[in-house]
Amino acid sequence: MTDQRIETSSEATVSAPAPAFARYLEGLRGLTPRRVIQGIGTGNLSLIGALVVIVAIFAWLNDGYLDPRNIAGIGDAVTVFGLLAVVQTVVIICGALDISVGSQAGVASVISAMAFTSAGSNALAGVLAAVGVGLVLGLVNGLIIVYGRVNPVIATLATLAAYKGLAQLISGGKAQGFVLDNDFFIFLARGKIIGLPVPVVVLALVALGVHVLLKYTDIGRNIYAIGGNDTAARRSGININKYLIAVYVLAGVVAAIAGIILTARTGSGQPVSGSEGLELKSITAAALGGCALKGGKGTVGGTLLAVILLGALDNGLNVVGVNTFWQNVAQGALLVAAVVIQQRRSGERAVGLPT
Repeated sequence: MTDQRIETSSEATVSAPAPAFARYLEGLRGLTPRRVIQGIGTGNLSLIGALVVIVAIFAWLNDGYLDPRNIAGIGDAVTVFGLLAVVQTVVIICGALDISVGSQAGVASVISAMAFTSAGSNALAGVLAAVGVGLVLGLVNGLIIVYGRVNPVIATLATLAAYKGLAQLISGGKAQGFVLDNDFFIFLARGKIIGLPVPVVVLALVALGVHVLLKYTDIGRNIYAIGGNDTAARRSGININKYLIAVYVLAGVVAAIAGIILTARTGSGQPVSGSEGLELKSITAAALGGCALKGGKGTVGGTLLAVILLGALDNGLNVVGVNTFWQNVAQGALLVAAVVIQQRRSGERAVGLPT
């Protein structure tokens, strides 16, 4: 009798698995190669393929390219523009653009270094001052666009120059150096968490937070709706002005975080040299990652893949000794190629071209 009860109980356990596990198994049974490809996305598969080709070419050209220290260096190098690319993704999905993110990072970097020094090597003062300045600069961008009714490209092109000038005025046009003897900045610049450089972990956390915001919250759905069709979004009751201002404030805060990392890495506030060109890189990464420049489409995952691709390309060109100017030419060409591909996919035509 005892054996029978045990056998019966065992059979019951096998025949009635937990509902959640059963659903998981059911999902696996329906997982075909086609569904896996659809889940990853053909655009992301193209980026992964391009990354494999680039890595293979540079590994063939230079034996040290796949050295673990060089790989870690690639991850560390992409952190600053990766942060800007992630938040640029949100701005573009909302149907706008922020060309001033690099200058905002420059102002935040200078303010962070000056506040740190003025407060007697107080890292908290440096961080809070930089984040506060980033919030204000982003708010100014949003207010100009919403209440000044200025096109986002024109508005942020103007503030790109204004913020760059502001950083140079505050710093006297020179890097604001300080003795890197603070534990926080040393940890931020050289520390590791589970074997990864701290800036890479910061980038991963920000990217995860933005991904969750966009994919799993009403705020994210409204941002996609505004970028997809602002007229329909307004008629459905979404306060577009409020969302646009909030998106630019978010861009300013993340740019400030990038500026703080820049300060820790260089041991100085960088008014221009460390932040110049970041806006082009961030837009290139977002466009390569699948963001439609007309808005309403894009993912953080695609942008991160593009950031890694651009980082691998930059590093490879450096390793084989290609001139920096030619690297800029390559980035511009990539941006043009990404925009052309996006337009072909969406059936858009450039303004002014005959139909």
